[in-house]
Amino acid sequence: SNKDFGYTAGGENAFGVTISTVQRLDYSSDGSTAAPKGPLSRTIRRTKGSVGNNDYGYFGGGKPFSPATIVSTVDRIDYSNDTPTAVVKGPLSAARYQSAGVGNQHFGYFAGGDADPGPKSEVYRIDYSNDTATTTTRGTLIASREKFDGAGNENYGYLGGGNPGTVTTIQRIDYANDMATAVAKGPLTVGKLEYGATGNKDFGYYGGGNSTSGIDRLDYSSDTTACVEKGPLSQ
Repeated sequence: SNKDFGYTAGGENAFGVTISTVQRLDYSSDGSTAAPKGPLSRTIRRTKGSVGNNDYGYFGGGKPFSPATIVSTVDRIDYSNDTPTAVVKGPLSAARYQSAGVGNQHFGYFAGGDADPGPKSEVYRIDYSNDTATTTTRGTLIASREKFDGAGNENYGYLGGGNPGTVTTIQRIDYANDMATAVAKGPLTVGKLEYGATGNKDFGYYGGGNSTSGIDRLDYSSDTTACVEKGPLSQ
């Protein structure tokens, strides 16, 4: 998203069919139904990671139910012209799905994810000023993770929980030193996986997952302190 709109893309419908639809939420009228945009360049966009800045949104990797082929494709949505089909960029350095995305105005990071078999620890970086190039491999996570998400600010990305084990650890990527291994922060109040994350420059929120409605808030100014429970979600 940027300050005006939020975009959700791909996924699967109620019949288990992978879709390429892009929907846009207008923050100035957030009680209205989301508007159809896009679509993505292909329908293989279930369980993908996403990053972006003020101008563009990037959706990387993914895997459909059938054929069960993981992809490395990166699709870019131009917020100033969001009705055409997304443009193919990247790709990722390796095919991934169930990865987490964080970033700032200059770079986007796709962390972890599954490559069949099992979760991975690599972190791949997109340079928005050169987004047709293959992503570069940066540092690694503390441990391999999948089915997780991330929030952050201009300086750090915070990736919470995940699988295996439905853990509570939050892993922090330092954008100024992104070749280093991530550092443990937090933790979450409970183990989370398959949830959503959002935030602003001061706080990160990790909501839902594991069939729960709880929301955890991380204070970036005190990121070694355990998250505080907020919310919850309406269901």
